[in-house]
Order: sequence, then C-alpha cells, then structure tokens
Amino acid sequence: MRRVIIMGAAGRDFHNFNTFFRNNQNYKVMCFTATQIPNIDGRKYPEVLSGKLYPRGIPIYPESELKKLILKFDVDVVVFSYSDISYDYVMHKASEVIAAGADFWFLGGRSSVLKSKRKVIAVCATRTGAGKSQTTRRVCAILQEKGYRFSVIRHPMPYGDLSKQIVQRFSKMSDLDRHNCTIEEREEYEPHIRRKTTVFAGVDYHLILKAAEKISDVIVWDGGNNDFSFYKTDLHIVVVDPLRAGDEINYHPSEANVRAADVIIINKIDSASQKQINTVFNNIRRLNEKALIIKAASPTTVDHPEFIKNKRVVVVEDGPTLTHGEMSYGAGMVTAIRLKAKKIVDPRPYAVGMISNVFKKYKHIGDLVPAVGYGKKQVSDLEKTLNNTPADAIIIATPVDLRKFLKFNKPAAKVGYELVQRSGPDLDKIIEKALKKR
Repeated sequence: MRRVIIMGAAGRDFHNFNTFFRNNQNYKVMCFTATQIPNIDGRKYPEVLSGKLYPRGIPIYPESELKKLILKFDVDVVVFSYSDISYDYVMHKASEVIAAGADFWFLGGRSSVLKSKRKVIAVCATRTGAGKSQTTRRVCAILQEKGYRFSVIRHPMPYGDLSKQIVQRFSKMSDLDRHNCTIEEREEYEPHIRRKTTVFAGVDYHLILKAAEKISDVIVWDGGNNDFSFYKTDLHIVVVDPLRAGDEINYHPSEANVRAADVIIINKIDSASQKQINTVFNNIRRLNEKALIIKAASPTTVDHPEFIKNKRVVVVEDGPTLTHGEMSYGAGMVTAIRLKAKKIVDPRPYAVGMISNVFKKYKHIGDLVPAVGYGKKQVSDLEKTLNNTPADAIIIATPVDLRKFLKFNKPAAKVGYELVQRSGPDLDKIIEKALKKR
C-alpha cells in the first residue's frame, strides 16, 4: 500500500480522491494539503465523504508544511491537484517533493474524468478571468433558445462544511443564503439563477452528475480557474486571454486544455493588441491544428454612467481574476477609463484587515480593490475598505452585485459584460452539430 498526499485547493483534490483513491486499497491517502484559498486548511475531509477505508476522515494541512508531512507520514507519492499555476511554480513543487524522497504525480483523464449519460458541453479556460463565465452564459442562452433541457455543473468551491456541501442545487436566489455562499460562489451561481438556469456544485461529482442528469438532456460544465472538465465531453470549448499572451503554453493545465479543445475562443480582442492576438493564435495552432477558432469581445455596460464621468471613483474587481489570476486590472478599470472618470482613487492606503493583507501578498494589484470574500471577516473588511476610500462613487465590476449585501456610504455603479462573437464559425451552429452527433 503506497502512502499518498494530495495537494489541492478544495476542488480538483477532492475530485481526484473520490474518483481514484477513495476505494482503492493499493493506496492510503495520509492527508490533503491546501493553498490559494484562505481558511480552508485545518479542516478534515469528513467520514461521510471519505468512505469505508477512512472511517476517521482525512486531515487537511497547509501546503507550507508539505516537506515535513512527506517525512512525517513516510509518503511515497504526492499528487498535484489544483490549477492555474505556472510551469515554473509546478516544477519547483515537484523538485521539493522529489528531494524529500517521494514521487510527483498528475492524474489525467482516464483516472479522473467521469462519463455522463447525457451530452456534455464543457467551457474551460487558460487562465482565471479569461472570460469563461460569460462564455458559459452564452452557451446556456443558445441552449435555451433551441429548447434544450439543460443544467450547469460548476467547478467546486466547497469552502464551508464539506459534509453539508456534498451535492448543492441552486435554482432560486434563496438557495444562495441557504448554502451560506461566499462572494466567490455567488459570483458564479447568481448570473445563472437570474437567467432561470439551475446550477449544481459541491464535493462529490459522481452524485452531482446523477442529480443533474435527472432534469437535463445536456450538461454544461462551467469550469473554474483553468482546470479541465471532470466529465467526458461532447464539445470542449476553451477560452484564451490575449492580454496574457503566452500563458496558454506556460500554465497548468492551460496547455492540456488547448491541446484537447474542439473550439477555442480568443476573447478580449477589443482590448488586446494585434501582436498579442497573433501570439495567441500562433500558439494555439502550434498545439492544436484542428480546433475551430472564434474571436470575441466582452464589451462592458454600466447601469449608472453618471456616477463615473468626471467623478473620483474607487474600483472593485473580481477577486480571483486579480489574485491567483494575476491580472492587475479588469472590467471596472476599463469602464472607468472609457467613461472618463476624473480620478481613479488608490484604495491601498485605506485598506483594512484581510484586504490589506491581500495587497501585501499580491503586489501586482494596482489602484483597485479585489472583491475577495471567502468569509464574514473578509467581507466586512472589503466593505470598510471601500467606504474608507475618499471617492465620489464605487465601480462594481464583479459578476455579483455587491450592493445587495454590503452597505456603502457612497453611490455605486454596476458593470456588466457578455460575450460577443466577432469572427469565426457560429457558436450556435457548432453546438447544434455537437448535440446531434451520435
């Protein structure tokens, strides 16, 4: 029996355990390690999920203790199970593991991808913040227009009590409160619910798939970060970001997604330079000669432009796009410049608590606030930071409307963005063809 540590971030790690290790008597998982997301280590993978081989559950430790844990548990294999990570970072971790005496593994499709009885369309990306969410919404709109029964299965975000998050269904707004969703979860689920689409998520993606199949003829996989799909696909769509040209061949598992894609969408062509677009196009063709390529934009709209023009504004952007997505700006900054704000106020001198810590950790973030909200303390500090900042108005460029659950002391304008195809084969025809194929 080989001893195993699974490195993760409360997503792919649990899925890899459930699909490959849970009932496998050839291996003993000693622990998980956790990173990227605050406050998810120190928990336990519960007995109700870990199976008969692990009657006491499995502990979760910080990734910073990895070397010590390898030696403590006499570990044979470390399995890397999270995403949106540079090749440089991954190989440093591999070197750390190998130097400590263990093997370093990835699990591929045969070990971790599940087969559905329904048709599956997967929307993945090469980086966090590439435009996957608006692409998924566009795919769902096409399915609605064509009259298909479908539901969305979202990449996992189980940051709370895992035993209560085994299978989660979101069909109405009250479900978000019932499941105590974080800002990050609300950002992904709420736009679908508003469009009358049911979303499934949780921890056990075997059980989640069974629940979704009961009400769907088509499953839409809404991928997180740049991870690949948990399910075997009938149509694999990958969104690429030319503003981070080159990342599609330098991040894990970006390159694997590009190589496996049926359709690749080069998004943000209205913001990127022609040189960046050409770089991405050439990289795609070098890795994948057969994929259909679509070029698209994600133009922004705003509900109160009068709050922005000639005003001093503080911008709050999607958190994961800025943190492990490594972008220095997003749709809010683009909108502030487009609508000619008088000044974009730097919020960093006014940041408090956990928001201040985020600025210290992610030094590339510019004159804006990342909407991190993984717990009540972080949400409270986010509200205080925005209220402390001496601006005339707030620009909210997060997928969820922060005005619903934060109390602001100044007016706020909400920015939206949807995918608009500019060139290439029609996405609706591609989807129709894939669903009719035997």
